[in-house]
Amino acid sequence: MGKLNGQQWRVVIASFLGWALDAFDFFILVFTLPAIAATFGVKVPDVAYAIFLTLATRFVGAFIFGRLGDKYGRKPILMLDIVLYSVLGATAAFAPTLAAFLALRALFGVAMGGEWGLGSSLAMESIPPQSRGFVSGILQCGYPTGFLLASVVFGLFYNAHLFGYVIDWRGMFLFSLLPALLVLFIRGAVPESAAFEEAAKSGVDKPGFIASLSANWGLSIYLIVLMLAFNLFSHGTQDLYPVFLEKQHKFDHGTVSWVLIVANLGAIAGGLAFGAWSEKIGRANAITIAALIALPAIPLWAYGSSAGVLALGAFIMQVGVQGAWGVVPAHLNELVPGPVRATLPGLVYQIGNFLASYNAPFQSKLAEAPGNTYGFALAIVAGLVAVLLAIFIRFTPEKRGEAISVTT
Repeated sequence: MGKLNGQQWRVVIASFLGWALDAFDFFILVFTLPAIAATFGVKVPDVAYAIFLTLATRFVGAFIFGRLGDKYGRKPILMLDIVLYSVLGATAAFAPTLAAFLALRALFGVAMGGEWGLGSSLAMESIPPQSRGFVSGILQCGYPTGFLLASVVFGLFYNAHLFGYVIDWRGMFLFSLLPALLVLFIRGAVPESAAFEEAAKSGVDKPGFIASLSANWGLSIYLIVLMLAFNLFSHGTQDLYPVFLEKQHKFDHGTVSWVLIVANLGAIAGGLAFGAWSEKIGRANAITIAALIALPAIPLWAYGSSAGVLALGAFIMQVGVQGAWGVVPAHLNELVPGPVRATLPGLVYQIGNFLASYNAPFQSKLAEAPGNTYGFALAIVAGLVAVLLAIFIRFTPEKRGEAISVTT
């Protein structure tokens, strides 16, 4: 693992926090689905369409903000994107109807979709090649860290009294404004990607997006299908787990919070470990092992009878899920051509998200069908996708350790 200097660490920290706070804004929703449904007089599957819309619109943001990042630089567009997802996340607190709420979450999804590609390209272009696996794990751990932060905020503040007011689900969404403060740190302490600046100074014309995509269409299709599997793996094990704990097991808010804190500690451990390990054993091997770890966790995670057993299962499950994900930032940024690095990794990721976006309504409807449970719906998706991902990743190309630039 290459040693990072202070400037490189600031880039990594900013990219990590950008993704963590993005995920925090997203996961506030999954904790409040039942309360939102009660407010608008509908069922949980009706509100679960907000998850679907958030995921379905992310590819739009990945393309828009990615193209801006490839043209104007990773840093300024990342700052713009963070402000937008913070403001749009908070506006959901004022939605007067379910339709307005769904529309606001769709717009939030556009802004959320831009962050990952910008942050990962900024980081991967700023560090030594031998550090990519380790940094990849750090970056992707931003996602479970955001989930962890949402778990803590939910446990501490939901239904709490503050200045004479009860913090309901609307109050929870106001916490989405906090990530905007990260822009101050990025503006003052984070440099632009060195690779982007060198390319801009060189005056060399970069191939356009269409030309780059045409030259790599086979790889792009493969990566989209791969990211479909990855997104089913993460969202299929995370998005409805709070609802499962609350509705099926009747746990109180505090219990739901600590079970998910344990789960996300497992996710962080898995992302860091497998990201770093992939530098030694290869990206595909690390992803394969991590995906298969999820299988023995299913009986504890989906069918445990106590909070302690479920927490243990959730810890192991998320070691596997986010262990596999911990390799993704390095792997995608190594594979795609430099002229579209701010666009294409995020775009294939978010198109995969779009294709997987109906998972939450599907799982919730399956869970609430006669004779089924949330545990059954969670187990079916997790088991099938873990096996498919472990098989499909064996066909991936690898460019571990190769130099990456913006012009080629």
